[in-house]
Amino acid sequence: MKLTLLLAMSSCMLVSCQRKASFPEQEKEPRFWNDWAQKTLTKALSLQTLNKNKAQNLILFLGDGMGVPTVTAARILKGQLQGQSGEESQLEMDKFPFVALSKTYNTNAQVADSAGTATAYLCGVKANEGTVGVSAAAVRSQCNTTQGNEVTSILKWAKDAGKSVGIVTTTRVNHATPSAAYAHCVDRDWYSDNEMPADAVQGGCKDIALQLFENIPDINVIMGGGRKYMYPKNTSDVEYPGQAKHNGTRKDGRNLVQEWMDRMTDEKGHYVWNKKDLLSLNPTKVDYLLGLFEPADLTYDLERNKETDPSLSEMVEVAIKILQKNPNGFYLLVEGGRIDHGHHEGKAKQALHEAVEMDRAIGKAGLMTSTLDTLTVVTADHSHVFGFGGYTHRGNSIFGLAAMISDVDQKPFTAILYGNGPGYKLVNSVRENVSTIDYQDNNYLAQSAVPLSSETHGGEDVAVFAKGPMAHLLHGVHEQNYIPHAMAYAACIGQNRGHCLSSSGSAVPGPALAGLVGLAAVMRLLC
Repeated sequence: MKLTLLLAMSSCMLVSCQRKASFPEQEKEPRFWNDWAQKTLTKALSLQTLNKNKAQNLILFLGDGMGVPTVTAARILKGQLQGQSGEESQLEMDKFPFVALSKTYNTNAQVADSAGTATAYLCGVKANEGTVGVSAAAVRSQCNTTQGNEVTSILKWAKDAGKSVGIVTTTRVNHATPSAAYAHCVDRDWYSDNEMPADAVQGGCKDIALQLFENIPDINVIMGGGRKYMYPKNTSDVEYPGQAKHNGTRKDGRNLVQEWMDRMTDEKGHYVWNKKDLLSLNPTKVDYLLGLFEPADLTYDLERNKETDPSLSEMVEVAIKILQKNPNGFYLLVEGGRIDHGHHEGKAKQALHEAVEMDRAIGKAGLMTSTLDTLTVVTADHSHVFGFGGYTHRGNSIFGLAAMISDVDQKPFTAILYGNGPGYKLVNSVRENVSTIDYQDNNYLAQSAVPLSSETHGGEDVAVFAKGPMAHLLHGVHEQNYIPHAMAYAACIGQNRGHCLSSSGSAVPGPALAGLVGLAAVMRLLC
């Protein structure tokens, strides 16, 4: 009884402490809010003159699992990391002038997975969950449904149009999101032939790692994790020798990295596996880059070895420097893939720091490109059953306690909670008292309502942010597969080229604007 009373008192003290949040004195004045709104109105009115230039470059930032609650929480975290209360902060994507909503369902799933969604926003057609680069006529894990149902991606459309193309991810380069850019596979888990059933191999289906190098053999930039899927089975990893779990997995005995290096010997191709080698490259002398920085996924940014492992923003900077040398422009897919993993593990702090790092990468790309000739889109493949609430006060740590205790079990709770996941925990048959543990720990498992070993995706719409040429085409509520069609139209690639050939086509910049675009490109190369 005494222990219960003590815990209740401590909970009340913790909640009371969080009630002392303050806000800037100027916010008490109506003029502050009116002036801010008027400035926003002026900016909005300027958007009535639409940017109808032809997009020379296309960049898609994909926050895997970055639903709207994650965007909001990441914004607050970004501000708090900068010493602000957080709510009034701005993410880089918040500054984009056009915002839409994307409907994420798969053809056979109300709540989507990352493979079917990747096929939608990269290939332009909705597909079944678990499949990449194939239409909904293909059935998951059934090899014989692959042939004839392949669909191509906007990355290939761009390559066919003479543009340079690249993939940068914090997951394995053969994970669900990046694989839809180049592979046609009825099972997202067929990372190498080691993960494939014998009948699929005998049936002529190829693993995703192999397809990375064979389907579109001249992808200019490939960066992420996944080394072990490229090497023969039991080959020791260069970074983790002697650790069996990181050894090569391939049963066919092929060394895909060495094959790539041999093929690119005379093509200004470079392979790197650590930050030092990556940043020592001279991008002006590199036309092809393969960077594999971990045996599987890259480490969380909070745990990243900053001496040996590149950040997402560092990879993006190198990628753009290489790709933008092409006078025909480029297409770049960037995935903040471990946002999703953090949520699945119930580790909200890891997930949100991954989102903030992706925001840094978006900012870096913005500094290196121009909205005159570069269409940049930021979106997510799906959401998660992640949320935050509890009437928290202004400036409350995004990882802190809610400003109240439960009126049912008289215990405090964190503002961040999951609908399901590994954070469900009972102590003596009742909910754990979070004030007795370190809920600010990087790997703290936020409490969930339903016990699951892995938290699930959410089914609500996700946001689409856009800036640059034809960004206004992304507005309102759209099917997810609309995204690559709009981007392709802006760049005059794929099936959307007719309007660019017209003498009066608005997607073709006039001489003066073309000169400005060319000058901007030259200045970026000189910087």
